[in-house]
Amino acid sequence: MAADVLGVGESRVRIDPTATDRLEDAITRGSIRSLAKEGIIWVRQKQGVSRGRTRVKHAKAKLRGRAGGSKEGAKFARVSRKEAWVARVRSLRRRLKVKKDRGEISNPVFWQIYRQIGVGQIKTVKRMEELVRATTGR
Repeated sequence: MAADVLGVGESRVRIDPTATDRLEDAITRGSIRSLAKEGIIWVRQKQGVSRGRTRVKHAKAKLRGRAGGSKEGAKFARVSRKEAWVARVRSLRRRLKVKKDRGEISNPVFWQIYRQIGVGQIKTVKRMEELVRATTGR
């Protein structure tokens, strides 16, 4: 009943062995609650999973070089063409949305450039900025 009242599993409930006489009288949920408040019944802390091994692994990985000379595999073996494309398009669309929210470009211009980004006509931020300047006159 104590596990149910405290909302934990039975294995986590701990009872003070010196207060057995008080426990015999505890037959209602209210009495269990009062014993929990007094500290005769308590809940053992949940056991977690140690991150020690993971920390050591990450520390070792940091020591190993990840610069150009250490990279193995083809250019698109690490980041596929599609992943690179998605990242680029999302970045450009995010920047474009900021421009629209700031009022730097109008809604029709926004959608015109948005479509050009989607079909791959605009691939860089610099190109997008040039187009924005050309269409808005700023």
